[in-house]
Amino acid sequence: MKDESSRYEAVASRDARFDGEFFFAVVTTGIYCRPSCPAVTPKRVNVRFFPSAAAAQGAGFRACRRCRPDAVPGSADWNVRADLVGRAMRFIGDGVVDREGVAGLAARLGYSARQVQRQLTAELGAGPVALARARRAHTARILLQTTGLPVTELAFAAGFASVRQFNATMREIYGSTPSELRAAARGRAARGEPGTPGGIPLRLAFRGPYAAREIFDDLQEAAVPGVEEVIGTAGARTYRRTLRLTYGTAVAEVGERPGGPGGPARSGWLDCRLHLTDLRDLPTANQRLRRLFDLDADPYAVAARLSADPLLRPLVAARPGLRSPGAADPAEQAVRTVLGGPPERAAALVRAYGKPLDTPDGTLTHLFPTPEELAGADVGEGIRALCAALADGTVDLAAGADRDAAERALAALPGVGPAAAAAIRRRALGDPDVAPPDAAPEAEHWRPWRSYAYQYLRHTDHMDHPDPKDSINHAALHAA
Repeated sequence: MKDESSRYEAVASRDARFDGEFFFAVVTTGIYCRPSCPAVTPKRVNVRFFPSAAAAQGAGFRACRRCRPDAVPGSADWNVRADLVGRAMRFIGDGVVDREGVAGLAARLGYSARQVQRQLTAELGAGPVALARARRAHTARILLQTTGLPVTELAFAAGFASVRQFNATMREIYGSTPSELRAAARGRAARGEPGTPGGIPLRLAFRGPYAAREIFDDLQEAAVPGVEEVIGTAGARTYRRTLRLTYGTAVAEVGERPGGPGGPARSGWLDCRLHLTDLRDLPTANQRLRRLFDLDADPYAVAARLSADPLLRPLVAARPGLRSPGAADPAEQAVRTVLGGPPERAAALVRAYGKPLDTPDGTLTHLFPTPEELAGADVGEGIRALCAALADGTVDLAAGADRDAAERALAALPGVGPAAAAAIRRRALGDPDVAPPDAAPEAEHWRPWRSYAYQYLRHTDHMDHPDPKDSINHAALHAA
């Protein structure tokens, strides 16, 4: 939605479909908001539009305290696009700039730092440093409002270089000091000390309808004992898993029941709780869970495209908001895909080669083994070849990796092949446009949402009794 008149109409109607797609600011108040902000609609003459929160912040606007525009779902464009900007945004979301700087981001993308800066600024109104800064500020606000961590420790945990920089950034973006933000949160937000049973509570926001039952069914069916578990009854389940992160480890818990105002056309969130050994891993853990649960998807765009196909139209209507799950750990997902079989096969690898947690958490006892740990293990040729390629960088499954190059490299490995490579591309790389197995030519009309078509076909009640006239080989879908 690039036309400003259309954007203003979305703001006037408080249309949550466009949260994260653009932001608007009010020059008379100095505040920027998400399109669905419940405040009184400002006059058009006083409104400015921005393609990113970082751009609005760079223009001197502060985040609205009512709608919290920094907490909206990310743009679905970054999952679809394979160009420099799309890949850069996935890398920035995964914390590459915080860990490796702009030079590291540019090296991963294969471009000069100047070119990356120029293209991001041209399209998003902000360069990689400003985009990463907005991400750090959001992390700091979460920590301020959900933990009792001292401000000095919190600043460094959020990725700031100094307490002075932290204080200045929070005042600039939120119009409040860190102490004021923490005080305002008392009495309305759950609080838990890092390392205690309470963990850090998060709201994982999404846009539009969200078919939680299906994604929790998928996760429960494939859960690897020792690394994952799903507890509770359908409709109120909790998915729990271990995470290996940059600075430490974590146990993540995500609830099935969406929060928010409800209704098929409203946005909401999944409740999450993170138990981190190092708070610096918070933003990365948050982003990996968002990819696993496909929370930055645009269900409206998916439905509009797929409903145009007579085969898919009733499936889309029956399951609004069906998502295409990604992966919390791309290398783990790749190994599990090539290994195949029931979850117990992966559990055997975990018991033999996975690193035990310092303290088991219920049935969660291990981290999934790394490619380096499996490259020389007594496993099949396909797993050894895959892990060796992941370990030496022949195959890159990082958040912003070149998906075409990764799929080609995977398909060339012994024991992997094209079908497994495509499945890894869909899950581990989070590509929304991977064709279902044996898809007929008309599947081209489903672009750029073929991964979602795959999900709809998998979950249809008619899978076991396919119509021979259907254009999809359903047996191949089951095998994938």
